[in-house]
Amino acid sequence: MSPPSPRPSLDPLTTGAVGLAVVAVSSSAPLIAYAAAPALAIAFWRNLLAVAVLSPFALARRRAEFRRLTTGVGRREGLFCILSGVALAGHFATWVPSAQLTSVATSTALVATQPVWQGLIARAQGRGLPRIVWIGIAVAVGGAAIATGVDVGVSGRAVLGDVLALTGGMFAAVYTAFGERARTSISTTTYTTICYGICALLLLVMCLIGGVRLTGFDGRTWLAILALVVGAQLLGHSMFNYALKKIPATTVSVLILLEAPGAALLGWAWLGQVPRPYALLGMALLLAGVAVVVLGGARAARRPAPTALPADPTPLND
Repeated sequence: MSPPSPRPSLDPLTTGAVGLAVVAVSSSAPLIAYAAAPALAIAFWRNLLAVAVLSPFALARRRAEFRRLTTGVGRREGLFCILSGVALAGHFATWVPSAQLTSVATSTALVATQPVWQGLIARAQGRGLPRIVWIGIAVAVGGAAIATGVDVGVSGRAVLGDVLALTGGMFAAVYTAFGERARTSISTTTYTTICYGICALLLLVMCLIGGVRLTGFDGRTWLAILALVVGAQLLGHSMFNYALKKIPATTVSVLILLEAPGAALLGWAWLGQVPRPYALLGMALLLAGVAVVVLGGARAARRPAPTALPADPTPLND
């Protein structure tokens, strides 16, 4: 996958979109805990209902863009949208079962390695990250591990869960990387409609094969699912996808880690789950790591590239 084109400069609207996205995705874990439904079914419905909301607008306002993605050079951009949806489905299909095989804390901490995979993808694309950014990623991921209370399992079942959680983090990084590439030339609405649609279709197949119950939930659960659609999906994932046009995928992946302290605060307010002291330490480290990545990356972007010395016009005398 070729590296994305240079981005426009960051603006207040994009900054606000990222802030809104962090708050919105922070509601995901408390709402999933509140809903009485299988997590994979919740993932299916949140993607399907998001497509139902986006499709009328997308088809009415973006028909020309959809047509462009089916012909000529536009097919490559359309392929990025499809592959992003496949990766998002892979993220849900691996991370959700991991929480049932290993501890929730370990699963959450291992999937939080997404920025590491994102950095490796950027490096494979020929975009080396400054050392300060790698330091920030390490601090942020370590903070996420402490905040979630990661423990180590030794059983075969726990090891499988750990591998699935790590794979979930990798899929999340691939999803963001393909989204970054698609967003260079495709609108947020068109991209998210295709991506969420492909994800919902694949999750439906997985639920049917796995015998996951998709209906028969109580009203409280459906309200939680609708809140997930409006919050975590449309105002969360979609706003992060919007920001990918102006913010590198690696930085977005680190910002997504802010979901951990946000979810902890909402869990405290909504569910009475008081964070443990070590969780507060982990959140502080996470915030520090995020600040290092954002500020260090911005400073590196402003640093002028070294210029070659002009050639000496005077010929050498033999």
